Amino acid sequence: MTARELPAPVTRRTFVAGALATTGAAVATVAAPPGTAHASALPSLSAPGIRLDALADGTIVVRDDAGTERVRLTHFMVKDMVVGQQRTYGGTPSAVTLPDGRPAIQVEYRLTAAADGITVRGVFDVSPHRAHLRWDATSPRGLSLNSQLARVPAGSAGPYTTTALVRWQRDAGGGVPFETNDGIVYTEPLVGTAAHFRFGTTNPAWSSATWLHVEGVLGDDGVLVHEGDLVLGDLSPTAAGTVATGRPVGVELVHDRAFGLSTDASAPLVVHAHAVQGAPAAGPVTLAWEARDFDGAVVARGTGTRTLEPGTSWQEAVEVPAPEHGIVFVEVRATSAGGEDFARTTLTVLPRHDYAGTGRIGIANYPWLLEPSKQDVAELLTLLGVASVRIAYEGAPGIPPAELEAMGIMPNIQHGDVVFGATPEEAQQWAADLVDIVVGARARYFEVDNERNQPWMSGRYTLEYVRDGLRPAVERLREVGGTAKVMNCGLGGMDVNWVDGFHAAGGWDLIDAFAFHPGRGNFVPDYAPTPDEWVTGDTGSYWNFLGALREARRRVDLYGGDKELWLTEAYACTRPNRWWNDTMRQAAENTLLQLALAMSEGVDGVNWYQLHDSIIHRPQQAMPANAEYHFGLMNRDASAKPSLLAFATATRLLEGATFVRWLDLSAQDPDLRGLLFDTPEGPMSVLWSRADGYLLNADHGADAYHPHPEAWEDGWPTKTDVSFQGSREVVEVDCIGRRRTITGSGGTVTVRLDGAPRVYLGLSARPEQNVAACRRAGATDES
Repeated sequence: MTARELPAPVTRRTFVAGALATTGAAVATVAAPPGTAHASALPSLSAPGIRLDALADGTIVVRDDAGTERVRLTHFMVKDMVVGQQRTYGGTPSAVTLPDGRPAIQVEYRLTAAADGITVRGVFDVSPHRAHLRWDATSPRGLSLNSQLARVPAGSAGPYTTTALVRWQRDAGGGVPFETNDGIVYTEPLVGTAAHFRFGTTNPAWSSATWLHVEGVLGDDGVLVHEGDLVLGDLSPTAAGTVATGRPVGVELVHDRAFGLSTDASAPLVVHAHAVQGAPAAGPVTLAWEARDFDGAVVARGTGTRTLEPGTSWQEAVEVPAPEHGIVFVEVRATSAGGEDFARTTLTVLPRHDYAGTGRIGIANYPWLLEPSKQDVAELLTLLGVASVRIAYEGAPGIPPAELEAMGIMPNIQHGDVVFGATPEEAQQWAADLVDIVVGARARYFEVDNERNQPWMSGRYTLEYVRDGLRPAVERLREVGGTAKVMNCGLGGMDVNWVDGFHAAGGWDLIDAFAFHPGRGNFVPDYAPTPDEWVTGDTGSYWNFLGALREARRRVDLYGGDKELWLTEAYACTRPNRWWNDTMRQAAENTLLQLALAMSEGVDGVNWYQLHDSIIHRPQQAMPANAEYHFGLMNRDASAKPSLLAFATATRLLEGATFVRWLDLSAQDPDLRGLLFDTPEGPMSVLWSRADGYLLNADHGADAYHPHPEAWEDGWPTKTDVSFQGSREVVEVDCIGRRRTITGSGGTVTVRLDGAPRVYLGLSARPEQNVAACRRAGATDES
């Protein structure tokens, strides 16, 4: 079998069934400790902090320095592509020497006759606090890559936990650093210590209290190799990961409060830096840290050094002065004689705000990653002014709908994969099951399926969608007296061809609200080409925001029926160092402007996609190249991105605001843009300039790669100073919500504009008529 002929992985259902079927046998066959008569004949290995003893049946007993048993490695299970799952039943241990001259324990495992030619061999060696584990398996019929290890902890102090490990990497091309996966650690809490199993690739959903999933790597020689490490010690999972991989030093950052976020600036912000000595000998480890604000100013810097024994760690509290409102970017570096490691996070201040409960801005999909706790996530949603959650139902990940309602958040639901070509009976049963969930969730809006307009702009499957999905769902909802308003499947982009076909198929009369997803690439949000200018494809102009939104509004008005208009997914993707995607700073600017533009077009609701970076099937694992991973308002470690503050800025300024008109400033400068809102605080102007064009990262090459600047770097070279008469002072609010008062002289106030939107309170209701002067920064001529 070649690498290109890898068998399909086993399903979770198969694994669970296999684990349940063998759990009792696995426990029953654990051998008792050997008697003294046999102890000298059995191999044993030791290093500082750990000892391995082989028993006569091939069980490996892992002990600590004091000789206390901590865990047993009892069985291994593989899956043959023909005869199915096969587990070991004991084995023969022996002492062997590794190619590098170090001693190891080898176990030739026994399987039943049903295994028919399958071989499994284990090889185990030690270094300080760490055992390296390897199992080689072969079969004449081929093996699934997915295998399992049975272990029995001794003196358990609670259930095991899993932690996805990451490492920060510098970008070789000069772009921003990013996280990469560094395996997963299963931590078994024991009395007085912990056992940490680290695997490069494993699926926690396929593990249990008896079996740990281990993914093998198939070599050209047909041997399926599984490797992992076991670390003993009172260490964090991340520190254990450093020891497990044998790196000389490691560092992790731990917040002392949820999301690294404070609601007041009365005390310094703190993050705890943990350094671990991964080298096999004691030595000095130095921590150095630096913190910058959104303008790039260094607000904190420090260093410290300690000598650490192998497998030990120390903690340093990094204190940062709290801004009144804003974000601080922290980097901590750990160095030793053998190397360096670094980690990044953010610290944020977002003051509390009294919302009126009339907002139209929510979160798309469920806020499912309940880290550090469900209560913390609930409090964050309230702090952000989240008005709705797109997907909430009993049994779904995240916060149940009744709890959202109690928080004043409207629960909606997007659900149901329409089966094209289903029989009428199948479609009716599908609709009945789906509507039961919708009614049970007391959803206010029901979005039937998601993005079924693929291929984009092809116009395909509209008839099938209406016939096999939408109509049966609507009819069933009416039968049971459901009150949810019905939406079409949220379209990927404003697919005018699909909408026309949907209308022709009778779908328009079945919905209460039209839903779509105005995807956006490297175009500023107010880039508004018309459909005849759109180019499809992964990087086509089809993926624009304002042009798509205006066309959606036009179609809603054209087809009539008093339909609502919803953006059930809007986003600002921050995939690092790609020209098609936003930098961290651009994402904050664009989040604010997209939400302001949505309100200017009179949308009834916007759901932002999504709360945090992660993929639901691989929670908190790093996926730097996957665009889907990078849509969050928060980073993988649940610290805030600048766009989280921009989201809160929008919910606070736009709640209760009524759009008045676009501001025409072309007489003063053809590149100036503006929106005017009426608010309880008076006229509110959103102003920006397009002197630097409508393309973001416009200097990119043919490659997808494009080095992003840091979040604190201003990317707009052209500045325009605009002076307004009739105002003594105005309040300027930037994209992350920082306020400053600009005081004028002689009844004139001057503001500086560029491509970043800024909000102004205190200008008149007709600011374009009050422009006294307009000049590019550094120029002397007035216009």
